[in-house]
Amino acid sequence: MSSIKILLFAIPLILQGAIAGSPALDHSKRGVAKKDTRYIDDAIADCNRALERNPKDAKAYFIRGVAKQASRDIDGALADYNHALELNPKNAIAYYNRGIVKQASRDIDGALAELNPKYAAACFNRGVVKKDKGDLDGAMADFDHVLQLDSKDATAYINRGLTKQTKGDLDGAVADYNRALELNPKDAKAYYNRGLTKQTKDDCDGAIADYNRALEINPKNASAYNARGVIKEANGDHDGAIADYNRALEIDPEDAKAYNNRGYAKDAKGDSDGAIADYNRALELNPKDRTALQNRSVAKRAKGDIDGANADWNRDLQLNPSR
Repeated sequence: MSSIKILLFAIPLILQGAIAGSPALDHSKRGVAKKDTRYIDDAIADCNRALERNPKDAKAYFIRGVAKQASRDIDGALADYNHALELNPKNAIAYYNRGIVKQASRDIDGALAELNPKYAAACFNRGVVKKDKGDLDGAMADFDHVLQLDSKDATAYINRGLTKQTKGDLDGAVADYNRALELNPKDAKAYYNRGLTKQTKDDCDGAIADYNRALEINPKNASAYNARGVIKEANGDHDGAIADYNRALEIDPEDAKAYNNRGYAKDAKGDSDGAIADYNRALELNPKDRTALQNRSVAKRAKGDIDGANADWNRDLQLNPSR
């Protein structure tokens, strides 16, 4: 749910003036223009030619790294940023982008070392990395700093809200989502996250309203359909819940939670066979889904399949021996 700010297509615009006038950089300069028009392969080829002419061309390594990063060649981008920084250790943006690449490759400590909190975007990404690592207080401090630098950064409010939500500060999270939506009233993620927080606070009507708005903006948010279905089910609207779970599964056919939730709604309607089929699928996707195991056990017992029910119950005990 966290967002990462990556300086990709903006970076070559910054560099165009810097690389002009260097005879060795004719190819890399043309590579920048091509990458701006998304001709990534051509941009990489131009940088390759520049490096054949001058193997110590730091800017060409850097630009090729940006192009590879844009094309999701994480290992290639990392290698090029390494070369660029060996040749020019003062390229702050290369450190920043290398940090993002390391984060993408799950080198969390390496990413943290690269992201300089002096820059708002770097500080933001450092906060995201810390949050993913479980350092919630550190993440909060970074998002606070970002908002001191730019009080209108809606994405920073959303991520600080997520951090507060994880820490259990639900009112603080809602306040941050409110501010994010004041800055960007069409941010579907902010509506969705605020809906989750309201749902946790038992403000189900408020949560439904936020999920509705999130789905108006982004009809392909499977998680919002799933979350809205949970509330409908809790309110006794089994058909409405099933409709939402159906939609979630159309968008993401491998959503184990949606299968489990749909199974529960079907079971509530008396469709034990349909429920068991959904629990089966949920467990195919996630064999350690204890909720699906427990629900399937109940459904099997209701059908008179005592052996099957006991088998599921014993499997659940194996997954949680301390129970």
